[in-house]
Amino acid sequence: MSDAERSDSDLIAAAIAGDAVAFEQLLRRHYDRIHGLAWQLVGTRADADDIAQEVCCTLAERIGTFRGEAKFTTWLCRIVFNFCRDHRRKRRSFLGLTERLAVLAGLSLPPDGRDLHDAMWVRSAVAKLKPAYRDVVVLVAGQQLSHGEAAAILGIAEATVAWRLHEARRMLSGGNDA
Repeated sequence: MSDAERSDSDLIAAAIAGDAVAFEQLLRRHYDRIHGLAWQLVGTRADADDIAQEVCCTLAERIGTFRGEAKFTTWLCRIVFNFCRDHRRKRRSFLGLTERLAVLAGLSLPPDGRDLHDAMWVRSAVAKLKPAYRDVVVLVAGQQLSHGEAAAILGIAEATVAWRLHEARRMLSGGNDA
């Protein structure tokens, strides 16, 4: 059976059993989703690169905790989402302040023009939403997860996901600002 024919279930079982090649194949198969979700949630390529790397390292440690109660992609999105949420918290904290001061003092470089241009669509209307609404929009519209999968990742009721999507649509159509 070729690598492309192996199912996620087969790769997960082999990775849990210690098969490094299967784990690598699993990461290759899902890396674009990991990176893409991170980029949508944090808005810069550099931060998404860092988060994707952290997620991949964490998966090596946590693959054995996958119990199959949800789809692997849902479980994976939850991990990425949690890393992004932690990243946003850090940005608001002292670390965010010191990073901005380092740029002002010339000790580090600001984001390059590619990040600003490439992420413009992310920072458009969706970026104006409060995080609770933005997270739902990114998971359901951006990652094409079901309401149930998004609810599982966010730890909220499926009906809350539907309501937040409705409210986000209303806000984006000019109803009220987030």
